[in-house]
Amino acid sequence: MSGFKAFLLKTNALALAVAVIIGVAMGNVVNSLVNDLIMPPIGMILGNIDFAQLKVVLKATGDPKTEVAIRYGSFVNVVIAFVIVALVVYVVTSLLLRAVPEVPEPPTKTCQFCKETVPADATRCRACTSVI
Repeated sequence: MSGFKAFLLKTNALALAVAVIIGVAMGNVVNSLVNDLIMPPIGMILGNIDFAQLKVVLKATGDPKTEVAIRYGSFVNVVIAFVIVALVVYVVTSLLLRAVPEVPEPPTKTCQFCKETVPADATRCRACTSVI
């Protein structure tokens, strides 16, 4: 059990788990935004169309649960939800990248024996262990 705990703490597994949970919650919020707030006004403007009900029936059985149909209205809702999520990710990422300052690379020097690049303050080469 201690190995698993070390794995969680040493790697980004915990951060990934939190990101997945937040991502799922964000997906639910965006789905509700699209289905409940965005699509009804668009449907009303286009003549009281409910996009979730738009479909091409390939084989009618009389029962909506067993009919064979291409439900392109649901697909339109999912595409709009995806575009909104992509836009939010783009905006948030852009803002974060602007807010985080660039970290300068530390100075380096080249080992005179093996030509390996090492930190400037190194006294031994990490590749050939020669004294620099």
